[in-house]
Amino acid sequence: MFGFVQFIRKKDLEESSAYLKDDTFSVRCDIKKVYTETITALSAGIGIGMAPPDDVIQHLGQLLSTGDGADVTFEVGEEMIPAHRCMLAARSPVFRAELLGPMKEKPGACIRIDGIEAKVFKAMLHFVYTGSLPHIDVGDAMAMAQHLLVLADRYHLGRLKLICEDILHRYIDTSTVATTLTLAEQHGCGALKDACLKFLASWGNFKALMTTDGFEHLTRSCPSLLKDLAANLDTEH
Repeated sequence: MFGFVQFIRKKDLEESSAYLKDDTFSVRCDIKKVYTETITALSAGIGIGMAPPDDVIQHLGQLLSTGDGADVTFEVGEEMIPAHRCMLAARSPVFRAELLGPMKEKPGACIRIDGIEAKVFKAMLHFVYTGSLPHIDVGDAMAMAQHLLVLADRYHLGRLKLICEDILHRYIDTSTVATTLTLAEQHGCGALKDACLKFLASWGNFKALMTTDGFEHLTRSCPSLLKDLAANLDTEH
């Protein structure tokens, strides 16, 4: 009854001088706050707020680098790269189907990965284990982002895909826009595609694009983009 039995009737309130004085009455509310400590803090023997930063990411990175307990191996180029199927399956639905699904590879299996460099595949694995990218030289950033974008799309790593889009966005110029626009179209990167089209809305940028080898690659790989480019120019001019 949600406390209804504790209520006082209006008639009883009005007739009771103990509660009602000069047509007013007071209500007192007692609040009790219970202080608790987390089990983690108690077990560590330290006060709340004094716990050191969690180093689980560092430990997972070490697990990848050492290969301890690995139960699957990837053959990429001429390199054999060990990994842990449960970790991969937890992070990627594609890996989950490949490694834990009905058609899963047997424990200790060696899986061949074609069309990608070993350093790129290792960078993707580093992201899978740690949620961040390894150190990449500035001069290699764009090429690495291009290849990682393809892998991120293949293995449904949404956050990695967005990171790669952001990197490629920063490098948009007349020499890169054709390749970037092609990748954006092929891998469903709407925001990156829009950024390229915005850059090419300038007639000067578009003319510079047409003189590059990338323009031929773009028209051959994604001929449907020509219609978007034409509409883009018509909108601006």
